[in-house]
Amino acid sequence: MPRALVIEDDHKIAELIKIHLKDLHYEIDHTLDGLEGYEMAKKTNYCLIILDLMLPSMDGMEVCRKIRANDIASPIIMVTAKSEEIDRVLGLETGADDYIVKPFGVREFQARVKAVLRRSLGKFDNPSSTNTQLIEADGLTIDLDKRSVQKAGSRIELTPKEFDLLSLLAASPGKSFNRQSLLNLVWGYDFEGYEHTVNSHINRVRAKIEEDMNKPSYILTSWGYGYRFNENL
Repeated sequence: MPRALVIEDDHKIAELIKIHLKDLHYEIDHTLDGLEGYEMAKKTNYCLIILDLMLPSMDGMEVCRKIRANDIASPIIMVTAKSEEIDRVLGLETGADDYIVKPFGVREFQARVKAVLRRSLGKFDNPSSTNTQLIEADGLTIDLDKRSVQKAGSRIELTPKEFDLLSLLAASPGKSFNRQSLLNLVWGYDFEGYEHTVNSHINRVRAKIEEDMNKPSYILTSWGYGYRFNENL
């Protein structure tokens, strides 16, 4: 059974989340404390983290930031009572894969969870498939079926959104995508002000696959426009 971590200090909300996750056949670990949640995320390879924004010891934004700084690729859905646009933007920029505002309905919550898990697991339900799609470029191998990335034979851990962003660019080498297009295609958002989310994720992907962040060879900047995957590899 997939295991999820719930970091939520509101007991009633936490119980509701746990009930919804159990309906989806998750095993669940729960903590009320941000710092403890961060420590738990470092020790266990969770397939999903539900993260509240307002937490004791360490707020959800900092928990998310530290999790991603430690190359922990577990999908994160950030949950908060705040509905201001700036909180949503900051949550995505720090590495959250999705964002849901309290109060939320059961169907909406479970749909978000299913979508994140589907992106994270890819097609592992059919390991005998021979239709694996590979993108290879100068030692970098992207397996679209298994949603895995390797460089020089070593696996690189990417979050679901990082993988979606890299595979989208790599599937069309030389094609420049502006930030708004990437935002729409990868996140499904169509709001101004979210473009920095794309920049943050590009920087995280580059940090993982590039030899020199200052001289990237895979993901190139199309100045004044957006980003493209190097067509000369």
